[in-house]
Amino acid sequence: MGLPFLDSFSAAAGRGVWHADELGLADAQVVATGHAALDAELPGGGWPVGAMTELLLPAPEAHVWRLLLPALAQAVATRGGPVVLIGAPYEPCGASLAAQGVPVEALMWVRSEAPAARLWACEQALRCADVSAVVAWLPQARVGELRRLQLAAAQHEVLLFVCRPESVALSASPARLRIRADRSQADVSQIELNILKRRGPPLAAPVMLPARNERMAALLAAARLRRKLRLQQRGTVPAGAASATVVRIDAWKGGPDALDRLAVVA
Repeated sequence: MGLPFLDSFSAAAGRGVWHADELGLADAQVVATGHAALDAELPGGGWPVGAMTELLLPAPEAHVWRLLLPALAQAVATRGGPVVLIGAPYEPCGASLAAQGVPVEALMWVRSEAPAARLWACEQALRCADVSAVVAWLPQARVGELRRLQLAAAQHEVLLFVCRPESVALSASPARLRIRADRSQADVSQIELNILKRRGPPLAAPVMLPARNERMAALLAAARLRRKLRLQQRGTVPAGAASATVVRIDAWKGGPDALDRLAVVA
C-alpha cells in the first residue's frame, strides 16, 4: 500500500494555517462591535468572547461607552446576565445606558481603589456563569495578573474588556486584541482607533469612528437649532449669523458621569 502524496498533507495543513499578511479567522465566538468599520478590521468581525480585549485610553472615562455599548447591550440580550463594572471612574448614568440597551438592573458596579481588590473582583466575576460581560479599569495591573484574567475569561467564555492608560502601549500584554482610542487631532468629531495587536497585518491607517452616536448627534443638533431660533426671536442674533455655545448637561453629584455628559457644541 503506497503512502499518500506529500501534496495532500500540505493542502490539508494549509487550510488551518494563518498567514501573517492576512486577517485571521476567529477561533472562538465573537460579538459584533456595532461599528461596521471596526468589525471589518477584527478577526471574525467582532469582539472576541473568552479573551481579553485591552483598551488604551488617554483618560479612564474616555470613549469607553461609545465603543462598548452596542456589544454590551447585545451580550445582555443574549445571555441575560449582568455587566460587571469594576473600578469605573464615575457613577454610570443608568437612564442613558438603559436608553441604549443596557438596563439598570443589568449593571453591577464594583467600587474599589485598591488594585488587588479590583483584580480579585474581576477574576471572581469572570468565574460567575451568570455574568454577560466584564469591564474593568486596571491601570496598575502587571503582565502575570492580566494573564490570569485572560485564562479565566477563556475558561468561562466571557466578554472581558480591560481599560488601561495609553502609556502602557509599548509594554507586553497577553490580550488577544489591543486598541488605542483617542480623539482625532484632525477632526474632533471623530475617534481614532489604532489597533495595536490583532491576528492580522498592521493597519495602514487608523479606524475612524464618530465621537457621538447618531441619536446623541441629532439631539445636540436640535438643541443648537432651538437656541438659535430663540435668540433670533429675541433679536439678539441676526438671522444667518454663526454662533457657538457650550451646552452642559449637569450630572448628579456634581461630577461627570460614564457617558461624558459635558458636550461642546459648535
